[in-house]
Amino acid sequence: MKKAGTWLRNNGIEYELHDFKKTGVDEAMLGTWIDHIGWETLINRRGMTWRKVPQDIKDTINQTSAIALMLDTPSIIKRPVLVFGDQITVGFTPEEYASIFKKDT
Repeated sequence: MKKAGTWLRNNGIEYELHDFKKTGVDEAMLGTWIDHIGWETLINRRGMTWRKVPQDIKDTINQTSAIALMLDTPSIIKRPVLVFGDQITVGFTPEEYASIFKKDT
């Protein structure tokens, strides 16, 4: 998150931060993200939150249960989620952001 914010500021790109760990995420927003990138991409399987998920849920997770999990535990969503026009990406690399915003790296 910090690297993405720094990159955006350093490139003069204004942005609005929605901290879904603190303020949550609604089902409509999740639905839009899932339609564009899929629920599998949104789940952070590397973090501590995922490690705390019971094994039976991990073993049987599907789109419906993933949505319920993300609504109940927003910290399981991989960050940052960047919404720019009709593009939605998850994670940060300078090259990807440069491509999205048509900036030279």
